[in-house]
Amino acid sequence: MTKQNITAALLVIGDEILSGRTKDKNIGYTAEYLTNIGIDLKEVRVVPDEEGEIVAAVNALRKRYTYLFTTGGIGPTHDDITADCVAKALGVELYEDQRIIDLMLQRLKPEDMNEARRRMARIPVGAEHVTNTVSKVPGFRIENVIVMAGVPAIMQAMLDDVAPRLTTGARMMSQTIDAMGIPEGTYAASLGEIAKAHPGVIIGSYPQFGEGRFKNQIVVRSKDAGTLAAAAGAVAEMLKGLGGNSG
Repeated sequence: MTKQNITAALLVIGDEILSGRTKDKNIGYTAEYLTNIGIDLKEVRVVPDEEGEIVAAVNALRKRYTYLFTTGGIGPTHDDITADCVAKALGVELYEDQRIIDLMLQRLKPEDMNEARRRMARIPVGAEHVTNTVSKVPGFRIENVIVMAGVPAIMQAMLDDVAPRLTTGARMMSQTIDAMGIPEGTYAASLGEIAKAHPGVIIGSYPQFGEGRFKNQIVVRSKDAGTLAAAAGAVAEMLKGLGGNSG
């Protein structure tokens, strides 16, 4: 039985990402993580801490893909508005979850539970917790939207918690073929023909520069092992015919 195609988008929220002050570490991690469990990450957007931008992106992406993951904007400061925006996008109210207050009190004294910290206990009505084993305050999931922290270690812990509860599809497999001695322009047309001849296969050419020279790698990806092997074999034969190193 063929597994269904499960897709996702990642919405990165934060002025600090767009200004360059914070270098995002979550996109690559999430892409690899989802690929490994059989979810295809199809789109990534980065938006500022602005209600209109966040609400519009949440509504567009949650309708287009199986899952929408968000990172950032669930802390205690005035610009942490992700929970508010997700609730508005889905047309539900926010409430203060006493279970989150109790979790926070495992690390805080009652007198330190100020209004800023209480903001982190607000989640949309109908949401379920996404456990945070690092600093206790959970993320949440409502419908197909999974809201996670922006701090990489916390985001990763949340992803580990929610992943077993997600529907997954067939895993993408890949094979990398070196084309060290051949410029991309030499094999580009032939590579396009191979791609056309093998529907369901994704083929990309990726040049790198190191040790004073360019090194090209061709990556062949497919969810079917036989299809992958056939396309990779065709690429290797093509490079061999051009006199390159396809090992």
